[in-house]
Amino acid sequence: MSDSPAAASPYEVLGVSPSATDEELRRAYRRKLRQSHPDVGGSAASFHAVQLAWERIGSPESRAAYDGARYPETSYAGTAGGSTAGGSTAGARPSSSGMKARMHGHPGGHSRQRYLALLREWAGRGTTIDDPYAPDLIRSAPREIRHRLAKALAEESTAQLISGLGIGYTAWHDVATREDAEKIDHVVLGPAGLFAILSEDWGSPVQLKRNEIVGDALEPGEEPLDEFATAARILAKSLRVRFTALIVVAPDEAVPEPMSLPSRGRRPMVVVIPRSRLVGVLRDGIAGMERGSFEKVFELRSVLQNGIRFVED
Repeated sequence: MSDSPAAASPYEVLGVSPSATDEELRRAYRRKLRQSHPDVGGSAASFHAVQLAWERIGSPESRAAYDGARYPETSYAGTAGGSTAGGSTAGARPSSSGMKARMHGHPGGHSRQRYLALLREWAGRGTTIDDPYAPDLIRSAPREIRHRLAKALAEESTAQLISGLGIGYTAWHDVATREDAEKIDHVVLGPAGLFAILSEDWGSPVQLKRNEIVGDALEPGEEPLDEFATAARILAKSLRVRFTALIVVAPDEAVPEPMSLPSRGRRPMVVVIPRSRLVGVLRDGIAGMERGSFEKVFELRSVLQNGIRFVED
């Protein structure tokens, strides 16, 4: 079971309120265990999820530990080398050379602000929220709101990985396209090419189907890949650049193995990868992909630095 804010909580899996008594919890577990068993028409995945949920909250000790667990409270900010442009710097574990990638913008900033705005709207006008990151508050919020926090954390995690790539890389975060289109979470320039990156965490596994990302946590009609590709196309056209590839990065448990879509028309290759593979892809490129050159990196960096704009926090 994922620890993502967007994932179904153990209480949701068992179908009980977080305020349920121990006896109500026990009865719910037994009922769900019977209903989800593969021998009576359930699935192995749902049966396993019920067992994991019970492991998390089945005893008073484990339940107290789960209920008290917190998500990060503050947005990611560090001390990366290089100047900022329209936002704060961000840093992480440096490369072997000790120099971090040049970082611009505020990774996760827009998503955190959207989380806080949606949370206040859901709580109701006039309601005072003392701690917007309180575990019980987050877990009681609708999935849409929890997803916003999960996305912010995903963007911050990606920024940490990018920062450690070294001085040969430059990244821009929370990049604006135009008002009626999605932002680009990260634009990364390095020796392997120019990449647009979407950082996501839907709280459950996803797959590619008919050229789109689908999964149990996505609503019918959601088209995250199409929206990402559209935003990348708008940005590429405005800057007069060409992306080497579009990368969707998600937690390892959501994407066990990389998936890809070949380039089509003006849309570059798309890869959906687990977060643990991101550094390798940005350093080494993608199989069959033409690598860039240092001369081209220097030229593109100037173009991007002068043309990129950032979303409002």
